[in-house]
Amino acid sequence: MIMPNAPGAATDTVARIFAGKLGEIMGQQIVIDNRPGAGGIIAVETVVRATPDGYTLLQCGTSQAISPALRRKLPYDPWRDLSRIAQYGAVPNVLVVNNSVPVKTLAEFVSYAKQNPGKMRYATPGIGFTPHLTMEYFKSVARIDLQHIPYKSSSQGISDVIGGQVHTQFNNVPTQLTNIRSGKVRPIAVTSQQRSSQLPDVPTFSESGYPGFEVTVWYGLCAPAKTPKTVLTALEGGVGKALTAPDLRQRFADQGVEPRAVLGAAFDAYYKAELARWSKVVKDAGISPD
Repeated sequence: MIMPNAPGAATDTVARIFAGKLGEIMGQQIVIDNRPGAGGIIAVETVVRATPDGYTLLQCGTSQAISPALRRKLPYDPWRDLSRIAQYGAVPNVLVVNNSVPVKTLAEFVSYAKQNPGKMRYATPGIGFTPHLTMEYFKSVARIDLQHIPYKSSSQGISDVIGGQVHTQFNNVPTQLTNIRSGKVRPIAVTSQQRSSQLPDVPTFSESGYPGFEVTVWYGLCAPAKTPKTVLTALEGGVGKALTAPDLRQRFADQGVEPRAVLGAAFDAYYKAELARWSKVVKDAGISPD
């Protein structure tokens, strides 16, 4: 199982939990092979070029749906050169503000932004990352103007939101959970369709006047194109069984991950919609592909 992330990253931790349970169900040892770099391109290219026999898999996710919009030319076609097996988990983002910002609801956030066009600053770990594109997506939906302050890391941005150097940001729920619970930042809304089990008192964007607004950092399993259908079907079945296992569900909950069994054709449709959605967000934000 090829990982586009470095060992120890949150995505890597989730993948190892999942791979352990899937391997147990399939009767196969699944070895995690970390191939970070180039925005995930190295890992995807490794899988695309592998023999399509089901023994080389890719931890695919949101970044693989975003990268085609950010790159003028990829060494593969993410739709044509991969077989999509299943989406198995997702983590919602949460919009937070510094405690000095005089808003407690999403309606107040939008109103305040419109009263102060271009003055509210939002932090991200860099251009093209999910927190950046989530805010750009919401800016276009809510028709507000905020100033982007990119940082070299997520932790730097979080520190400056807490310190008040910037006003707001998006992060995935587990990343901000400790700061929210300790009162260092104020949560406004989560980007999942249902409330987060870890933040049950925080409303969703849909509840807050923006029905259908949903952004999750999702985890999936892909294989090289031309992998036999029988192999893909067997892996889909294994994923489905893994996601019903109480121990896996508890370990996912501990990581803030929502189990999701989106299999086969349903995952194809979801992936295709993600490619279209992020392409539009990048274009609307005026981000020039590298």
